[in-house]
Amino acid sequence: MMISTRGRYALRVMADLANTGGEKFVPLKEIAERQEISLKYLESIVTDLVKAGLLEGRHGKGGGYRLLRAPEDYTVGEVLRTIEGDLAPVACLGKNAAPCERASICPTIKMWTGLYDVVIKYFDGITVRDLTTLPDVPDYVI
Repeated sequence: MMISTRGRYALRVMADLANTGGEKFVPLKEIAERQEISLKYLESIVTDLVKAGLLEGRHGKGGGYRLLRAPEDYTVGEVLRTIEGDLAPVACLGKNAAPCERASICPTIKMWTGLYDVVIKYFDGITVRDLTTLPDVPDYVI
């Protein structure tokens, strides 16, 4: 599993909005400048975040984007699944995967399932609020 640039940038947008207090609309141009990300690229990312109900967008004077919930009510896992889709490490564990004919005899399925569980637990254990206080992002201990 590799998180794409879109996924990483989506998290940066969410953290940036969390740092602004979340109440007012923040112009995407300001976020792009602070995060040093192409405005055009961010437009496609925030469009997906709005469609998924994670952000609210407003056009015109005083427009921009803002969080719809408190930063602590968003998990990193939720944001990544919105942008990346399923975070499964192998296709057979994917959300819409067809049942694997070899699952009952597969020598590696438990390993892949374990990895998937660790990834989900880790990402769902970190909130967008946590991303605004970098030293406090939790370490995961197996």
